[in-house]
Amino acid sequence: MTYLDSWEEFEQAAERLYLQDPKKCRFTHQYNHAAGKLQMKMTDNHMCLQFKTGEAEDMKKMEKFVNNLMRHMASKEIH
Repeated sequence: MTYLDSWEEFEQAAERLYLQDPKKCRFTHQYNHAAGKLQMKMTDNHMCLQFKTGEAEDMKKMEKFVNNLMRHMASKEIH
């Protein structure tokens, strides 16, 4: 499992991973209220990308990223 250092690095790598084989990718996120940390994970069972943050800005970026993934999933392109 790979923890990436920056949000931009995670976002780009996760989107590439999803676009390679959308049917095999899974995205999960967990928020720890006590610690104020958000952890995200994207995997295709061969590669696992992870990112952990406590920054409010990164949490807002995650919401935009999830919306972008949903747009890919809803597109009419055949995967």
